[in-house]
Amino acid sequence: MGRPARTRACRPAVALPRRERRMKVDAHQHFWRLADRAGAWPPAELHAIHRDFGPQDLAPLLRENGIDATVLVQSLPTAQDTAFLLETARNTDFVRGVVGWADLKAADAVHTIEALAGDPLLKGLRPMLQDLPEDDWIADPALAPAAGAMARHGLVFDALVMPRHLAALHAFAAAHPTLAIVVDHAAKPSIARGTLEPWHTDMARLAALPHVHCKLSGLLTEAAAGAGRVALQPFVQAVWTLFGPHRLLWGSDWPVLRLASDYTAWRAMAEALIDAVDPAPSDADRAALFGGNAAALYRL
Repeated sequence: MGRPARTRACRPAVALPRRERRMKVDAHQHFWRLADRAGAWPPAELHAIHRDFGPQDLAPLLRENGIDATVLVQSLPTAQDTAFLLETARNTDFVRGVVGWADLKAADAVHTIEALAGDPLLKGLRPMLQDLPEDDWIADPALAPAAGAMARHGLVFDALVMPRHLAALHAFAAAHPTLAIVVDHAAKPSIARGTLEPWHTDMARLAALPHVHCKLSGLLTEAAAGAGRVALQPFVQAVWTLFGPHRLLWGSDWPVLRLASDYTAWRAMAEALIDAVDPAPSDADRAALFGGNAAALYRL
């Protein structure tokens, strides 16, 4: 039997107890059914991820790695996918929040956002910017009503971008200082080529805005096959320096992660990468990055 729907009114107004503040969170994972994705990614040649993925597949990996909760993120730009994710979350104890999708430029976008925000499991929205033909789609002033509605309802804007989108994302972020924004997968830098610029400069401009956060996720799939810590370390050091320990969120990007590694190996690598940054993280910093920041940003 599914658990009862949560309501915003039942959330405590006081600080969470220590055990909740220290919970370990995977801030970025996906579920999908191939039957819902006719003609959509992933293609059949990506054997490692061309099948259904659901809670029963992820649960043992979370137990193995001591993960308490996850944020379930959309991977199709449809209202039906968002409804599927919310229904899955209602019946999955470890899914504490959903980042869904809505057409943010639609005439009824504000109404749609208000309706979605009525579900306490809906924590954010994500337009699939990397798949849109216009690199500056996000800088369009027509997004202002939707962005305002998201901010009013405490929703997070997940930015699925690549380095070429960062200038436009900065314009959007600067125009909406009350909207919490998180850059997914550190904007997918060119790790395979070892190219830090202009990604680093553009990320620095975003990091200067205090309402912009960054996910330490999806990096291995941007690296060359078989890449290890050495290839990723300069990019991890960059986001650590730019965003600091309290605006970084660890995520697995599972099951997309399966294209490059496995859950346990990426978790261990991420911990080793963070242990090697300068300045060295404190225990509190590690707890924030691997759970506390996500719990706070997404109101888990």
